[in-house]
Amino acid sequence: MSDAYPPPRADARLVVFDFDHTLYDGDSGSHLFAWLIKRNPLRLAAAVLATPLLGPLVAMLPTRRRGISGYVWIATFGLRGARQFNRIIDQYVHRHEADIRSRLLPQALAVFKAHRDAGDRVVVATGAPPELAREILRFVAQHEVPVIGSLVGPRAGAMIATRHCHNEEKMRMLRERGYGDIDISYTDSSADLPLLLAARSPVVVNPKPGKVDFFRRVLPAGTPILNWGCVERGGDKPG
Repeated sequence: MSDAYPPPRADARLVVFDFDHTLYDGDSGSHLFAWLIKRNPLRLAAAVLATPLLGPLVAMLPTRRRGISGYVWIATFGLRGARQFNRIIDQYVHRHEADIRSRLLPQALAVFKAHRDAGDRVVVATGAPPELAREILRFVAQHEVPVIGSLVGPRAGAMIATRHCHNEEKMRMLRERGYGDIDISYTDSSADLPLLLAARSPVVVNPKPGKVDFFRRVLPAGTPILNWGCVERGGDKPG
C-alpha cells in the first residue's frame, strides 16, 4: 500500500500530527490500559484503590507522567517485556477493530492523506505507545508513516512509561529523530504548545472548548483552530 504515495520531494515540508483527539477521537492509550485493567478483577480493584492518589497526579501537567506510569504498571503487571506488551497491543487492536475504526476521524484522515499525496514528510508524534498508533493506522493503510510515541520498559514485574512523548519531551524526541525543522503541526492539546510554537504553520484541531481562547492568545494571529469531528470538542468546522 505504501506504493500509493509518492516519495517525499527533495524540498518536502515536514508535517507532524498528534494522534489522540487529532486523528483518533479519544485517548487511545487510556482505552488500551482501561481494557487491560477491566479484564482482570485484581487489576481493577488495584486501580480503584489507587485512583485517589494517581488521579490527581494525572490531572496536573508536572506530575502527569508519574500518574500515568502508575496506571500502566497496574494494567501491565505480569508482562515481561516490550515484545510481549506489543503482542498484547496487537491483540487489543484487532479485537476492537470496529470500535477503533469508528473513532478514526474522516476529516483528519483526508488531511493526512492529502499531505502524503503532495509528497510531504509526514510523522505522527503521540503520547500513546507507538505500536498502538501504528496498528490503528494500519486499518487505513497509513502504518508505514514514522511514529514517535511514549516508551515503556519493565520494572517491578510490570511495564512503566520510561519516556513520555509529551510536552517539551515530545519535541526532544522529534529532534533526536531528525524531525526538528517543522513546517506544519496539528494537535488538540495545550500540552503540545511546544510543538505548535516550533512549527511555521501551527494548526489546532479539536481543542477542549475552554482552551480556545488560550490558543488564540499564545499562537500567531490567524492560526486555524478547527474541529475535525470530535463532537464534545471546540474549534471551527471547516467550510
